Amino acid sequence: MGQCYVCLPAPEVQSPWLLDHYCKQLGGYQSWLKIIDESIPPTDVIDIIKASGLRGRGGAGFPSGLKLSFMPRDAHGQKYIVCNSDESEPGTFKDRDILTLNPHQLIEGMAIASYATGSTVAYNYIRGEYYQPWVRFENALKEAYEAGYLGQDIRGTGVSFDLYSQRGAGAYICGEETGLLESLEGKKGMPRFKPPFPAQVGAFGKPTTVNNTETLASLPPIIRKGPDWFNNLGQESSGGSKIFSVSGHVQRPGNYEITLGTPFSELLNLAGGLFEERSLKAVIPGGSSMPVMPAEAILSCEMGYDQLQQAGSMIGSGGVIVMDNTTCMVEVLERIALFYFRESCGQCTPCREGTGWLYRLIHRIRTGVGSASDLDKLVNVADKIEGRTICALGDAAAWPVQSFLKHFREEFEAKVSSRVAA
Repeated sequence: MGQCYVCLPAPEVQSPWLLDHYCKQLGGYQSWLKIIDESIPPTDVIDIIKASGLRGRGGAGFPSGLKLSFMPRDAHGQKYIVCNSDESEPGTFKDRDILTLNPHQLIEGMAIASYATGSTVAYNYIRGEYYQPWVRFENALKEAYEAGYLGQDIRGTGVSFDLYSQRGAGAYICGEETGLLESLEGKKGMPRFKPPFPAQVGAFGKPTTVNNTETLASLPPIIRKGPDWFNNLGQESSGGSKIFSVSGHVQRPGNYEITLGTPFSELLNLAGGLFEERSLKAVIPGGSSMPVMPAEAILSCEMGYDQLQQAGSMIGSGGVIVMDNTTCMVEVLERIALFYFRESCGQCTPCREGTGWLYRLIHRIRTGVGSASDLDKLVNVADKIEGRTICALGDAAAWPVQSFLKHFREEFEAKVSSRVAA
């Protein structure tokens, strides 16, 4: 248990974003060349990924090998792999570091995923605000083409693979995979009804698999070192490592890659712990959309998919937001609610109207003009949004409200009581 380096390069690795350094220090492109030179069957590649226990690192935690297997093998015509680098979840910044520090590993991972699914074209959809990561990725892409790792009939093997990057336009909703595909096609980024799922009808109407940046960057070391190596890093049902973006009231905020199942207390220590003379109050373990956990719950919890779910939250995108005893939970929830209100695409009535009501109710309470009935209204509105929208943004807006009121209702009641007393 503890810190390791799978998707992020170790500190001693020099300039890992350069092709020569990536190859010499990190075993770069060994996995890709082994697959195409030995003509390893695509189904065998998928079986290796399944055996590794890798789960999607973007938030859902779905088994990655199984997701790749959904791509129809007998489908005629073009198929696509799309990387979701539109990292817009508040509190999450891990993909930014992968793109900046280790872009070649992502390129290699996308090549492997494309080969496994019978795709010959891939797109990396990068958050529009990520200028330096985009530049690094573009430079790495150029190096990979010049070295002959990408393109048509690679190394005379008959394998072809082309990769393109696309910058997003700064919309949170484009982090949802079908909203991303709409944006990629040049349309407004609004989620699609499912079914059909992207594996059947995805980018440009063709079968498509969408994966997160960290997920795809995990593939080269899995192929190179073997599925057992990766699986044994973590624990049962949670194989490998995970990057957690730690922010908030810690002394060393940043990205920390740890084996899954590592106690939260160890992660907190890696981030330097809390500021002096302060105590832990609450943590959001997976980005702002995940349910908040009080200190006593998170301190006894391990950072794994099943453990966090059993404790009442989720691993999500891995954005760990730490709050100490100086935090006003009403103010935090107001900021979260405002974000989801502004980022709703407006397609679904429960989300379009509900997120606005959530923010306005919380704002009333925070500014001292709310009433006791507003607390029940908040819960009622959140319950009416959850599970009733096309995409998960509605859930993302509802879960924080439900969890904040569950664990810290007294702070909201105090705001209301102070008004009554006045």
